[in-house]
Amino acid sequence: MQVGGGRKAYDDINITPMLDLAYVLLVIFILMATASVQGIKVDLPKASSAKSLVQPKTIALTVNDQGQIFMDAFPVTLPDLETRLRNAKASNPDVPIVLKGDTTTQYGKIMEVLDLCRRLDLAKVGLVTGKPTGT
Repeated sequence: MQVGGGRKAYDDINITPMLDLAYVLLVIFILMATASVQGIKVDLPKASSAKSLVQPKTIALTVNDQGQIFMDAFPVTLPDLETRLRNAKASNPDVPIVLKGDTTTQYGKIMEVLDLCRRLDLAKVGLVTGKPTGT
């Protein structure tokens, strides 16, 4: 004969709602982390004052430390970059361009990109710099 009328004690905790919340937060954090990526990470040179050229349709050109050229985080060759910039200028003649170059990049690669922008008559070209530290 059982004491207590045959009832079993309820000692399990239902963790399903907690796991649902954890999965939703995980998805949110993954989406936010990937949404914050803006191109290729480079070590920018420092400047004390700089005017920002960032606008909604700004084209970001990046030259990394190996001399590779990226347009909006996609690797391109110099002839391919010329074609893409010509297309961008055809749709918007005053398209702003920002150029990011790593501090260890060969100066000649950055000059090739700047010379290409000059040949295409792209007037709104800016160089991206970082803020100086400790001054």
